[in-house]
Amino acid sequence: MNLYLLRHGIAMAGDQEEVDADSERPLSSKGTKRMRKIAKGLKRLEIPFDAVLTSPLIRARQTAEIVAQTIGLEAYLQEISGLAPESSVDNLMFGLTRFQDRKHLLLVGHEPLLSGILSFVLAGKHGVGLSVDLKKGGLCRIEVDSIPPSQPGTLHWILAPKQLRLLGQKDGKV
Repeated sequence: MNLYLLRHGIAMAGDQEEVDADSERPLSSKGTKRMRKIAKGLKRLEIPFDAVLTSPLIRARQTAEIVAQTIGLEAYLQEISGLAPESSVDNLMFGLTRFQDRKHLLLVGHEPLLSGILSFVLAGKHGVGLSVDLKKGGLCRIEVDSIPPSQPGTLHWILAPKQLRLLGQKDGKV
């Protein structure tokens, strides 16, 4: 099984007067624009996603919706509480067990949970000694034998947001 971890796009600052709580922070206009370009880059990768799973927070949900719409997977979009920022790696792994039969899962969420998942899957024991910081709009691919993994997974690649935006441009300019 392949897990693809995508960090949500750039969100509005928490001190904006239209934002009452962190959970209500939507993507900024810059974040939306960049995420559309990132989604085009993701489409060019031609990954046959079986599901697009998102955190319930609005900025992650908007990110997942942009991606799902761009790659034609709106029907495969699902919100799962295990991807919420206050969740834990153990909680997420438990929630993912129902997707055990899938081959390509896109998980849209937040830091530090995403880097925690990456560390846990690669190093086990909640990633002791492994630190990874996924940029907003960044994506990585990890191969695992099962959910939860019975052995360390394999990191195949990490793409920075700029790399994905470049992939999405016909002329190669961001």
